[in-house]
Amino acid sequence: MLTGNGARGMKLSVIIVSYNVEHYLRQCLDSLRRAVDGIDAEICVVDNHSKDGTVDFLNSLDGTVKVVASNHNYGFARANNIGIRQTSGEYVLLLNPDTVVGESTIKDCLAFMDAHASAGGLGVQMLKSDGGKAMESRRGLPTPMVAFYKMCGLCTRFPHSKRFGRYYMCGMDWDKPGKIEVISGAFLMARRTAFEKAGLLDEDFFMYGEDIDLSYRFLKSGFENWYLPVKILHYKGESTHKSSFRYVHVFYEAMLIFFQKHYSHLGFWLYIPIRTAIYFSAIVALVKMASANIKKMLGFPLRKRAKRPFFVFLGSARSIEQCRAIAYKTGMEASYFVCDEKSNVEGHSVLDLPKTSSPVYVVYDISSYKYETVLDIFSSNSRSNVFVGIFNPADNIIITDKEIIS
Repeated sequence: MLTGNGARGMKLSVIIVSYNVEHYLRQCLDSLRRAVDGIDAEICVVDNHSKDGTVDFLNSLDGTVKVVASNHNYGFARANNIGIRQTSGEYVLLLNPDTVVGESTIKDCLAFMDAHASAGGLGVQMLKSDGGKAMESRRGLPTPMVAFYKMCGLCTRFPHSKRFGRYYMCGMDWDKPGKIEVISGAFLMARRTAFEKAGLLDEDFFMYGEDIDLSYRFLKSGFENWYLPVKILHYKGESTHKSSFRYVHVFYEAMLIFFQKHYSHLGFWLYIPIRTAIYFSAIVALVKMASANIKKMLGFPLRKRAKRPFFVFLGSARSIEQCRAIAYKTGMEASYFVCDEKSNVEGHSVLDLPKTSSPVYVVYDISSYKYETVLDIFSSNSRSNVFVGIFNPADNIIITDKEIIS
């Protein structure tokens, strides 16, 4: 049963599930506050029993964010359902804590949903930390053959094939709205009426797969799922450890749950090969991890030593001095540019960045640049070794996809 305990007439309810990501959550909430300015919105964070300072931070927000502090890790689906039931917005946004949204992102999404009554859910263009587009922004349903192509590697090998690349909706224009089948749970906006008709997230999924299942149920309930080319940054996985055995277990178990739920009626000749492909992929992943762990215990080098990153800072004079102090304390190699959105709206794209194969982190002072400006700069100038960093002078912390630096 779907109930809401928030204020009636609310336009939007944002649900964030957190687990040991205090600083990424701080940044997410900062970008979110800017994005919902002028919108009748409520924000609810459901914490899955974090061991860091997340709950203390949330409790310090003086009621500006509704907080649910669970005594157990209930998983992504159940925690989101708790948040949905305790809110009442016309629209619900499920948002990962390791994301950054642009100032106009949510307004654009709400306008689109208001104009498209048949749309049950909406996803956006997710950027990776180097500014590249995340393939998970648009996905097709993992039907038996689509799932088989994904599991056996044909989707990865031929990503632009209409047949083998169906999982990532090959052929869609990245810069135009379009109908999709699966919306990523990292940013999933939906009508509350869609939840009321299709049901909430399936709590059999602890993590992964629940967004595919929900998207499929939206479609089966008569709604459309859409992709809108507005940008967010998704650090992708700061709340999980994708090299862990637990990740492999949970991820492939989710695939089995989805397949058994929606395709178990298929004939033996389709059902068995798909299950076999899922089990085989899981075993291969586990063997690779076990091999790496054995090599590590025996003292064998697993990979080349990581190259030392270079940092480029852009921001106000005051913020640059704060960054200099952090760089000095941590031994960074760095360069500094005093500028803001008015004096240099193109940011690092017009700067002479170091010509190196080492990682380069371009760190923007978020009091001098809007989040959406930073996202636009990176998406227009994506380079494989240049990554986004964000500095908030109020927190005096530098955040990248790899670490928190203070």
